[in-house]
Amino acid sequence: MTYLFFEKIKNIYLKVKIKFMRKLFISFLLLISCNTSNEYFNNAYCIENINLIDARDGLKKNMTIVISENKILKVEKSSRLVLSKKNKIYDGKGLYMIPGLWDSHIHFAFEEELANSMFNLFIGHGITSVRDTGGELSFVKKWKKESQNNPNHSPRVKIAGPLIDGKFNVYNGNSVYFPPLSVRTASVKETEEMVLDLIKNDVDFLKAYEMLTPEQFEVVIKIAKKNNLRVSGHIPLSMDVISASNLGLNSIEHFRNIEMSSTNKTQELLYERRNILKNKNQILGSTLRTSIHNSQRISSIKNIDTIQLDKVLNVLLENDTWQIPTISMYKGLAYEEYNDDKWKNSFEYLPLKIKKKWNAQILKRKSPVNDDSRVFSEWQKSMTNIMNKKGIKFMAGTDTPIFFQTPGYSLHSELGVMVESGLTTMEAIESATYNPALYFNLQNELGLISEGYIADLLILTENPLEEISNTRKIKAVIKNGNYMNRKSLDSLLYNQSRN
Repeated sequence: MTYLFFEKIKNIYLKVKIKFMRKLFISFLLLISCNTSNEYFNNAYCIENINLIDARDGLKKNMTIVISENKILKVEKSSRLVLSKKNKIYDGKGLYMIPGLWDSHIHFAFEEELANSMFNLFIGHGITSVRDTGGELSFVKKWKKESQNNPNHSPRVKIAGPLIDGKFNVYNGNSVYFPPLSVRTASVKETEEMVLDLIKNDVDFLKAYEMLTPEQFEVVIKIAKKNNLRVSGHIPLSMDVISASNLGLNSIEHFRNIEMSSTNKTQELLYERRNILKNKNQILGSTLRTSIHNSQRISSIKNIDTIQLDKVLNVLLENDTWQIPTISMYKGLAYEEYNDDKWKNSFEYLPLKIKKKWNAQILKRKSPVNDDSRVFSEWQKSMTNIMNKKGIKFMAGTDTPIFFQTPGYSLHSELGVMVESGLTTMEAIESATYNPALYFNLQNELGLISEGYIADLLILTENPLEEISNTRKIKAVIKNGNYMNRKSLDSLLYNQSRN
């Protein structure tokens, strides 16, 4: 009996052992198959051991990304994906990848002789998409079409066409400071006709400007909604920001005219502006606008009412009215940073003719520092912080090439001032990657590092989450899947400077 009992125990032990060893062997085979698959990706290239950063997943270390044609084919932990040596492989060890950057406020038409160089300047500085916020229609359409015809070497271009302005339009071409970026619409009917014409010409969004009447502004919004287009712009001087946001203004450039709606005299100031806007002396729109700004802007900033401001911010948040603050431009003007060597060094990328022109213009600008401009700059920075804490969304934009801002280079300056103003480095990156994609309903194909997304990407030598200025340390740009190394980027930046 004892012998049979032990034999039975032995047999059970052997069966369990065999079953265990079988499971162990199967697990080993699975492990081998997962880790020594030596995967080969036809018509693709791979980047191994790179650190990925985007607005959804934050930092993911030691990843492999596979790019085929213009799309991200695969994103996987490098430890889980062993690549065949037949693949074209780039070593990403110690490097960082972020989505391609957007400059969400640029003007091809502001300085037309520079426009031919702007594509190279953008790509050379990692700007893979731009949002043109105002210019003569045929001129900006030209650049959009060129981008579409050469997507591997050009930034993606979104256009608004001309600024839609009122009877006394501001940018009417009366001086070099006010080139013809806008269209004059003297009535609601003319405004309606202009908006419909722009839509017929396939603009990507609309930009409403400061001299519109409330009725004209309302018709812009109404037609845009019907055609699923966003409207950005400045708060018309004939309106307050709450009314404009409630009607459906999707985004505001430069925080323009928000301050005038944020005092305990908001209605009184509005009444005063409407009287001035009657323009009985028929002065130029640019002069008329400047006179209103001079009389109300700084005094409003110095007399902000916290209760009224909070009311304004709550409306902007509730209506999802985004902001494009362009704070680096105003800071540069207020503190005359364009005189600094660091700023002027960026002129080395410019065509020689433009470089000489800008340096000459800077020499002519030598004048005592304007305290009002510093008040406005500091207010912009404080508003960026307050709005960000409130949860209002931002897009990074620069207004390049206005006020000596080198295209492409200026976007990195903007990111720096946004962080200086209170955004985290991740929030600043988001404002120039995912948020613009979301703005144009491209969030399922652009702005993240994810499988199936368009391969518009930057490879950096340092971590931008640790220091936002590291976005400048670009090793390579991938545009629509096309890999451009540092040598190629330098060629884009410096070849034109010899012209």
